[in-house]
Amino acid sequence: MQAVRKIAEQIVTREGGYVNDPDDPGGATQFGVTIHTMRRLGLDLTGDGQVSAADVKALSRDQAIDIFIQHYFDRPRIGALPAPLQASVFDMYVNAGANAVKILQQLLRDMGIDVTVDGVLGPQTLSAAAQAMAAAPDHLVDAYGIARRNYYFQLADKRPASRKYARARSGGKGGWIKRAEEFIAPQFHLSDTAFQQRVAAWA
Repeated sequence: MQAVRKIAEQIVTREGGYVNDPDDPGGATQFGVTIHTMRRLGLDLTGDGQVSAADVKALSRDQAIDIFIQHYFDRPRIGALPAPLQASVFDMYVNAGANAVKILQQLLRDMGIDVTVDGVLGPQTLSAAAQAMAAAPDHLVDAYGIARRNYYFQLADKRPASRKYARARSGGKGGWIKRAEEFIAPQFHLSDTAFQQRVAAWA
């Protein structure tokens, strides 16, 4: 497996620089770190006594990487998962928080393993993930990536304002879908035709 810092660097690259999209519930964001995260961590980088968009803009790439490693990899115990799963779950945790773990837990349940879907990587889930990896070593990472992709589609189904993240202006795959497919073997990527069929109802 790649070093954790290398994975975090790749996540920051995927996330890009400063954005403040009114359709994004995350609000002002720099390198994938949202203003909500910075407020929770008390990161008043400008020293004016409050955490605002100015603090988000002041966040450096290295600070973002450190935040991801400490709060999105170490704290939720992603390093205790089977090594092949770690990069995808880490990337998803940055993107969707505890839902990244819930997606894994639901996948494990779908495989017939009894786990609680609570978004926490406790002993039960870690044991179940190890069991699933032993049972399907060539398929579990792809299955998780596909579950991620389905999660994004379902979000866009429910929230029209989020569809621009799943479908590009050109009509092709948007950032969410491309991001999920970075962790899925090419043979399981959606063809252009399959993608268009999946989003046809969005009009």
